[in-house]
Amino acid sequence: MQIPLVSNPLYSYQFDPRHRFPMEKFSLLFNYLRESGIAAEHNIFRPGRVRSEVLALAHCPRYIDDFCNNQLSSSAIRRMGLPWSQGLLQRSIISPNGTLLTAQLALKYGIACHLAGGTHHAHYDFASGFCIFNDLAVTARALLAQKKVQRILIFDCDVHQGDGTARILQNDPAAFTCSVHCEKNFPARKAHSDLDINIAVACSDKEYLAAVEGGLTKALQLSRPEIVLYDAGVDVYEHDPLGLLNISMAGIRERDRLVLQRCAEQGIPVATVIGGGYDRDQKALAERHAIVIEEAAKLFAALN
Repeated sequence: MQIPLVSNPLYSYQFDPRHRFPMEKFSLLFNYLRESGIAAEHNIFRPGRVRSEVLALAHCPRYIDDFCNNQLSSSAIRRMGLPWSQGLLQRSIISPNGTLLTAQLALKYGIACHLAGGTHHAHYDFASGFCIFNDLAVTARALLAQKKVQRILIFDCDVHQGDGTARILQNDPAAFTCSVHCEKNFPARKAHSDLDINIAVACSDKEYLAAVEGGLTKALQLSRPEIVLYDAGVDVYEHDPLGLLNISMAGIRERDRLVLQRCAEQGIPVATVIGGGYDRDQKALAERHAIVIEEAAKLFAALN
């Protein structure tokens, strides 16, 4: 068997190409993985809509209803950063279920990858920074509620702090949040994760990888997780317009290899999500997002 991959064709929908958010990257990522032979009929799992009661484990029921019924205020939509549409609604109520399915597959097979996810700016009762529902927090709460695990680590390497995840889970001792992010980037007001690793603007590969490794070592020691949810954001890339760091493609690959191998060495299942990336060249961006999946596929093959 090849590595389990989770995706849905509704992740990309007709969207204004002038918008800063690269909505086409999800379908481009799927196509790239299919052409490279990593994605095939037998290892693609397609998630459906998340149940409202599962969403409500991490989100305010009224906020869920207001978003789903297009009742958000104009200021709430501005904070969301995306125009409301049926396409946005469809993808937003599928993607959290995709990360949950990925985590369930990781518990069964050791590693699994979601070809979306990482919407870590979504808060309990509002959307922010292109994030509607927080798939990481929803998945953590659902796994714990279902008693699939007793301890979870969310290891977030997106260039932006996972502020929504930290705030939603701040009173959950069983869900440990670690965010490795650029200290002078969005959001302006940072939350308090269980462990925050602040990266200086213009940081390059060597210093960054040392910080990631040190943060991961400490997070694993403190959390003793039964599963890791890994946000492999590629907006750390040196040419990403929203990144402010100087991390090379080789640095991203080394980071992902390091995280995945460390989890495998300790026998900890890991579920990956793609996180942020905002390159205007969406084909190049999709190939960058594929790095964590390529590394996961190599490790999966080595372990099986």
